[in-house]
Amino acid sequence: MDIGRVGIWSIALDTQPLSAAQDAVAELDELGFGALWIPEATGKEIMSHAALLLAASRRMVVATGIANLWARDATAMVNAQRTLTEGFPDRFLLGIGVSHTPAIAHRGHHGHQMASPLQVTRDYLTAMDAAPYYGAPPATGLHRILAALGPKMLRLAAELTGGTHTYTVPVEHTEFSRRHLGEGPLLIPEQKVVLVTDPGDARRIARANVSRVIRLPNYANNLRRHGFTDDDLAGQGSDRLIDALVAWGTLDDIHRRVKDHLDAGADHVALQVLTADPTTLPRREWGELAALIH
Repeated sequence: MDIGRVGIWSIALDTQPLSAAQDAVAELDELGFGALWIPEATGKEIMSHAALLLAASRRMVVATGIANLWARDATAMVNAQRTLTEGFPDRFLLGIGVSHTPAIAHRGHHGHQMASPLQVTRDYLTAMDAAPYYGAPPATGLHRILAALGPKMLRLAAELTGGTHTYTVPVEHTEFSRRHLGEGPLLIPEQKVVLVTDPGDARRIARANVSRVIRLPNYANNLRRHGFTDDDLAGQGSDRLIDALVAWGTLDDIHRRVKDHLDAGADHVALQVLTADPTTLPRREWGELAALIH
């Protein structure tokens, strides 16, 4: 599987009619991005969505960032992975994660009670490996990675998967992750970007995304681990926090941040473009970012 050095992370595809999303994915494929990352929250069901987007492209890998393990049992997850891998050899990368307590326990969501996230994840991955399958086997191997932030989950990712996908992290976390993963496993951070040069406008766009994410304990605790304080996390986030989590400015500014992650041990950086209107696809910005591929 070749995902290249730079990919695109997009939740905006969830909000689009399928025809528009598939047209955009075909364009990303032509631009040369190595992978497209899609999330699972309260939008489209991620495994069927991945299949539809894979069908719209010729070369690009579609990766889940991440598929919520509470949304389907281990057998359903791995057999969906096997089905997609058979249909699109070496083009489906399964990212799995345990999600967040507020999301999984909320009435109207999955309604589960979180036990030990680490043990739940270990048991789930083990059950995936033991799941029976009577369909035609895929011609290529299965590829999976784990959403991880803390040291124990990072080590589990290295033990039982091919690596990790990290989200809303500074470059310092990429270096930290590589130390705990060791050499070999994939390390794939998501990096938010705003192609706006005015500091006030850029940070305002950034805060509309970041302020929601840092309310979740997993992310807040991880940022504290890397030197950010409660003052940084208060309100919509300090300028210091925003600038660490969101690369904004010119294409050269974005390139420097991508290089920083790669130099810190990342194998691939998934770029999430933030704009003033998150309901529209940032196709112009995607076109500009394609210059970073080569």
